[in-house]
Amino acid sequence: MSYQGDDTPEYRFLLAGEWRTGTSYTVACPYDGHPVGVVHRVGASELDEAIQAAVTAFEITRKLPGHKRAAALRKISETIAAQAEDLARTIALEAGKPIKQARIEVGRSITTFATAAEEATRFHDEVLHLDALAGGENRPAIAAGCPVVLKPASQTPLSALKLAKIIGESGWPAEALSVLSINSRDAAPLVEDDRFKLLTFTGSPLVGWDMKARAGHKRVTLELGGNAGVIIHSDADLAFAAERCVIGGYSYAGQSCISVQRVFVHEPAYEAFMDSFVPKVRALKVGHPLEETTDLGSLISQDEGERVGAWLAEARAAGAECLVGGDVKGGVIAPTVVVKAGPELKVNNLEVFAPVVTVQTYADFEQALQAVNNSAYGLQAGLFTNDVKRIFQAYEELEVGGVIVNEVPTWRIDPMPYGGVKQSGFGREGLKYAIEEMTEPKLLVINLS
Repeated sequence: MSYQGDDTPEYRFLLAGEWRTGTSYTVACPYDGHPVGVVHRVGASELDEAIQAAVTAFEITRKLPGHKRAAALRKISETIAAQAEDLARTIALEAGKPIKQARIEVGRSITTFATAAEEATRFHDEVLHLDALAGGENRPAIAAGCPVVLKPASQTPLSALKLAKIIGESGWPAEALSVLSINSRDAAPLVEDDRFKLLTFTGSPLVGWDMKARAGHKRVTLELGGNAGVIIHSDADLAFAAERCVIGGYSYAGQSCISVQRVFVHEPAYEAFMDSFVPKVRALKVGHPLEETTDLGSLISQDEGERVGAWLAEARAAGAECLVGGDVKGGVIAPTVVVKAGPELKVNNLEVFAPVVTVQTYADFEQALQAVNNSAYGLQAGLFTNDVKRIFQAYEELEVGGVIVNEVPTWRIDPMPYGGVKQSGFGREGLKYAIEEMTEPKLLVINLS
């Protein structure tokens, strides 16, 4: 696969509207190791400067009228659309994500910023009439923009830095955004500094819960992944369920926190489901992320490939079988279907974060619900059935943040409330709900007697 140009582009970090340099490191494509960007890191003094700039900028952003916030967000959406192919290529190269899936991510960003522009004008003070109880007469209550310091993942900072440039040209106050490439060991102030009022983190449970413990009194929202379960009952459209499970389990090489990982099939439907599911998995193409026909690229690193290989070896040693795949070459893993894997195995009870799906059977619906709940995680679950009673039973009993019916748990649109329970974290993303998480209600009661 050829790369455009011979020179590796350089990416400075953004500190309160100013692009700066520091010590540098190279970001390589995880599929083949080709360098795709040289990124500059910040030091301790620059980090403190960014924090103080955000504190100062809050006095500007909190008073910025809704129409100006909306205008900036609309311009960001329009600029992303104009640069969509370049951004998709960047995502594909730094993350090893197939270009056709990277384009979907860019499309989500376009829609997210456009929808956020609408939400910016909907977010306003609320007047509550407090005369419902005696003594509340003539006392109206009034409730009600945030600067951001962002640390992107070290392996994939390039798309965040490109987005920062787009935001910087949108009309949003320059000092209200910093995007800082920084070593995790040097980033403690981002978690612990009391000048921040909110910490929001997406990543592993081990890191997320440690951050919460160190965050002090600030508000914290965590999205920490899962091992999403799907229940497929015998009354479902089995061919459709198989098609969706292939998309949900193997898109992004399974590197999504709501990727299909555990599939539970009603015994009478197992053979028909597998007859449809397995050939579709075998047909998936592994290749370079920039190839238009590629369905799966690589994992984010070779270390991740070694981890998943060890988990598959553990499963085989315990009697599990790989009906499809199971081959690991560096960070590239063939799409894999595992059967006869017990719930205690890592491929089931931890987050595999790879193109590995386990399939198990169940005799009755209650058993399937218990199997999905037999997990430390609880982000989203999928259910394929046409029985409304089972749908509501699943909604009541599944210990997850969202139940997605006749669809895989991987399905998500950004305006909906999104988040989990148990080790999957707490708090909700989704535009309206994220605004609520990132703002503090303030009450004013006026006695007009």
